[in-house]
Amino acid sequence: MQKERRKISSFMYLAWAAAIIVSFAACALTSRPAPAENNEVLFKNSVPLSGEAKVVKDASELICQGDFDSARKLIENKIGSDPNKVDIEPRELLQIANNYQIITQQRKEVRDKAYTDKLAKLDEFRKLSETNDPNEPNDITVVLSAIADITELTNQKQKEELLSRAYVKEVIQKAIDKAAGFEVEGKWIDAYSNCYYWLASIDPNNLGYKEYAEQIYEKALIAASLEDSPCETRQERYEGVQKEIFIRAIAYLSQNYVSELDYNLMTEKAVRQCKLLGEVMEFPPEDYNKTIEKKVPPEEYKKLLTAWSESLEALHNEAKKRPDGVSLEIFLDLFMKVLVLNQATVNLPEQLLISQFSDASLSALDPHTVIVWPREVSDFEKMMTNEFSGIGVEISKPAGLLTIASLLPDTPAYKAGLDAGDIIEAVDGVETKDMVLTCAVRKITGPKGTKVTLKIRSPGEEQARDIVITRGIIVVPTIRGWQRSEAGQWDYFVDKEDMVGYIRLTSFSNESSEDLEKTMNELETKGMKGLILDLRFNTGGLLTSALEVSNKFIEDGLIVSRVPRPGKMTIFEEAKKKGTHPNYPLVILINSSSASASEIVAGALSDKVHERATLVGSRTHGKGSVQSITDVIGNRAQLKFTMAHYHLPSGQKVESRDAVTKLGRNDWGVGPDVQVDLISDELRKMLEVQRDNDVLFQADHEKTDEGLKKHTLEETLTSDRQLAVGVLVIKSKLVQTDIVAKAKSGS
Repeated sequence: MQKERRKISSFMYLAWAAAIIVSFAACALTSRPAPAENNEVLFKNSVPLSGEAKVVKDASELICQGDFDSARKLIENKIGSDPNKVDIEPRELLQIANNYQIITQQRKEVRDKAYTDKLAKLDEFRKLSETNDPNEPNDITVVLSAIADITELTNQKQKEELLSRAYVKEVIQKAIDKAAGFEVEGKWIDAYSNCYYWLASIDPNNLGYKEYAEQIYEKALIAASLEDSPCETRQERYEGVQKEIFIRAIAYLSQNYVSELDYNLMTEKAVRQCKLLGEVMEFPPEDYNKTIEKKVPPEEYKKLLTAWSESLEALHNEAKKRPDGVSLEIFLDLFMKVLVLNQATVNLPEQLLISQFSDASLSALDPHTVIVWPREVSDFEKMMTNEFSGIGVEISKPAGLLTIASLLPDTPAYKAGLDAGDIIEAVDGVETKDMVLTCAVRKITGPKGTKVTLKIRSPGEEQARDIVITRGIIVVPTIRGWQRSEAGQWDYFVDKEDMVGYIRLTSFSNESSEDLEKTMNELETKGMKGLILDLRFNTGGLLTSALEVSNKFIEDGLIVSRVPRPGKMTIFEEAKKKGTHPNYPLVILINSSSASASEIVAGALSDKVHERATLVGSRTHGKGSVQSITDVIGNRAQLKFTMAHYHLPSGQKVESRDAVTKLGRNDWGVGPDVQVDLISDELRKMLEVQRDNDVLFQADHEKTDEGLKKHTLEETLTSDRQLAVGVLVIKSKLVQTDIVAKAKSGS
């Protein structure tokens, strides 16, 4: 939970999503040994290989390292001018290498065309601006978005040339000026979304853009926390927040956090946040402003805000002067002084101030250490268990309309006749037009057996209708195939000729291991010869689930080691032979949103100690740590904190992205063996097709609805290049398996 409560609007959620889907170029974390140069190579199963068998084995290993070109040349040298003189296996590998070359060429052509088209569009915007054409985009974010799209397709030289263009400089300056105008009015979210989000995306290496974007975004979050929403008032939002909870949390972390607490940095972050809070209070919400005016005149309040900021700086300077730095005692003393200062000056709601101070100070440790305040515990537990009481729908908000994206089978929503594509106009009489997704989820869910009234308008209907649904326990399945049938059944085979299975694991919950076991047994019964396990966008979950999943693929040895703070015992998690599945070829798909438990599984199975899986995709998120949850801080609150770093079986530490980025490195997380980075256009198309294939709608749904159509396997692979390459890799491993089988039999 990386400050989940700090969502401010559906637009900002989309902006955040757009920011995280950009993939990062990276090298493989560990590389496989190069093929031996002698004429005979000994497999782990002690089968001697030579001639064509050795070529196949070496070429397959090159493919599993992502070197398709060298594999193709190796096979071509063996085949020579007469392909019919060699067995089928070398020819199959050559076809695989050629197919990869075709995919690569197609992607290059698409990118080159996109680059040309987007440059032309930008040039069109420039001409319109020069002639004052009324068709020139009034929204400067349209042009900024176009520039950001182009930078993703450029090399460094092209990017420098683009950013040096007079029109691009002019647009950037206009955006900065426009943002300044928003800031003068206290419109932080507008300053962020219309300018600094895009500038940080266009030039991520510009620290000035990055730091200012973060500061504006923080102010937008603070401003949102001062306003009421359809789900809660600002008073309700901070129910249960108490200074004693924070004090107990810091005391507990001082003994149990993965490393010594950096109280100097915690102090700096907390004081900065309190000063930002004061800056935001210069433009409080209208109803909040009236409350202030009843107590003190506006001009007097501005003087109090100035005194607040200056006094905070004085407290910080006093703490920094300590010869031994800020200690636990000094830090907590400063916290109490801030609370006293607040009462003497701006008199902010104490619960708001405690929440802001604690969030900021804990962010100095890592993004994953947070206090789950009493009001947030229920939502937090739903997220951790994938189980809640509700109606069983997946919702989204395209075009600002709260829409049912898909149904879950055998749930109250499905039985009540709701359908994918239906628009939810109101929940219990509260309109959803301005309701963010998190708020909508909270309104729709509720205790088992209670009722919720939804105002539903189906596509093509002018009149909405009220539907009353009784909530029930909903367990969100974490196992998916590549496409769901009308009956809600998943198709798990992406190559029925070679019997290549595909399983997408969306998170690691209590049920994930058992559900995965059932699915794998079913596929193996049907003759599955190889498996693609998709961990993309799987942000993690339970460590026990990750260990159980890893244990299905390796018989013995270390899965992961958890290394706590010095002086505490390292925990070694070992595999158990019981329940291990056959050693068929395994490919794991990963990307920058594969985190935590996903990194443990992908890292363990690909590690050089086991070499059980080949990783395809892009470098993982880089969390590199294990969290624990405790309620020791009392008052129904919980503390989620980082208690250990994890290391792969070979001892390689899974590095945190935050940590290595500060060192100027990019080797965070777990790197792929076969790197396939997707640009935003490719990722968007892949997710659109995946979304369509995931949808479950009613059996009598109108099949002509273009927004809810299924895609063929060919269309799916064309839209998902990481999956397509994963299929090629696993087919090459199957060819290698066949040649070993022949060597064993002596044929």
